[in-house]
Amino acid sequence: MATAMERSSSSGETSQQQPVTKKTANAVLQQQDTNASDPERHLASTTQGDVFGNEDGAQVHYKTCKWWHTGVLMLAENVSLGVLALPQALAILGLVPGLLCIFFLGIIATYTGWIIGEFRLAYPAVQSFADAGMVIAGPIGREIMAVGQVLILIFIMGAHVLSFSIAMNAITGHAMCTIAWNVIGLSLCFGLGLPRTFKNVSYLSIFSCISIIVSVLVTMIAIGIQKPDMGDILAMRPHVPLIKGMGPVLNIILAYTGHVAFFSFHAELKNPQDFKKALFLEQGIAVTFYMTISVVIYYYAGPLVASPALGSASPLVTKIAFGIALPTIIVAGVVNGSVACKYIYFRAWSGTNVAHEKTFKSLSSWYGICAAAWFLSWVLAESIPNFNLFLSLIGALFGSMFSYALPPVLCLYQHRGKWFSTKRKGAWMILNFVVVVLGAAIFALGMWASGTELNRGSGGAVFSCANNWKLQSLVLAEGKGS
Repeated sequence: MATAMERSSSSGETSQQQPVTKKTANAVLQQQDTNASDPERHLASTTQGDVFGNEDGAQVHYKTCKWWHTGVLMLAENVSLGVLALPQALAILGLVPGLLCIFFLGIIATYTGWIIGEFRLAYPAVQSFADAGMVIAGPIGREIMAVGQVLILIFIMGAHVLSFSIAMNAITGHAMCTIAWNVIGLSLCFGLGLPRTFKNVSYLSIFSCISIIVSVLVTMIAIGIQKPDMGDILAMRPHVPLIKGMGPVLNIILAYTGHVAFFSFHAELKNPQDFKKALFLEQGIAVTFYMTISVVIYYYAGPLVASPALGSASPLVTKIAFGIALPTIIVAGVVNGSVACKYIYFRAWSGTNVAHEKTFKSLSSWYGICAAAWFLSWVLAESIPNFNLFLSLIGALFGSMFSYALPPVLCLYQHRGKWFSTKRKGAWMILNFVVVVLGAAIFALGMWASGTELNRGSGGAVFSCANNWKLQSLVLAEGKGS
């Protein structure tokens, strides 16, 4: 019996220590049924290629999330900063185009999220987009994807640090230098992001989800009572310049830019088949919530609705709403930071069992990686203090790729050689090509629009003590003038 247990333990360690390569990932797929319509068959030998391996006897267990843990994590990551820019998106685009963008981009994001779930069922060794890059394009694909996924997460972390300072300036009337507020936000996010498993972070995410929903509801109710510019809305806004119109579209895309973390969330599920439950829960709530709050706030606040939208109410309500939203501003940043740091952490200790230990080496390296990532995010927050422009840049540079263009590429690879085996499958593959082109077009146009705005100096002064909440108010005032 002892010998059998030793062999089992040895087998688990070997599984944990195997890094993801194109060869091993494809080997896992070859051992399973390649028909994606039968995911149960894909799970037959998941542990053979699972990135976390056999965790029996390990000090740290990662595959501990139930589907609702993952759904809450996905909600906390998606329903955060992006929602605060949506009412102004309707004001710029017009009610009908704005709502159509929110709805159809949300449906497409749900589809591409489903693709990610199916791809990982077929390739259980994949824990990130970088691993997916290894599968479809070898080491070069892996490194390109790795850099991209870490960058987007650090940019989003920076957006949360920036949002913390904007919130505190709005609440306190700029009681401290903005740089100091950013440092405080950085410190809070770093401290809360130190747990290494998503299950622990998911409990914080519950408060994050509640806080953003309550803060937006408080704003909606207050604006509904005050009616600052009720009914002054346009169903269609004619002659919107391309650069001006791309900004709100990119902010909508940012609201759906959570896909970069979906592989990681999927990897820590107890039952990988439950990913679809978590996805449909998160996207259903997100799309409904986005459309509802956008219409209500735009209808009552009128064409001069603020961004972040919490500033559209009276000064007192603005302070209250920002105070309630602070858990979201912090925790949603922590979730993204945990994904980024964990990828670097497992790459650093690839081929060892250190990541599953509670030794000085494992803990100090984890803390060091977290500190470095959050420091870079702080630098970004200081470099682009304009909330809308920062979000637009993230949507253009990364959201267009990770949430729209790249997942269909994974689907095309997974079904290579069988694209037009049936008429139905042929139509499905054509749909994937269309989504890829859509994502690429958004990337090109979005980078052009964001680059033009940065060139105009719209980003604001870098590393400045100036009130960045006042900067958002000045942007709104310029909108009034035009």
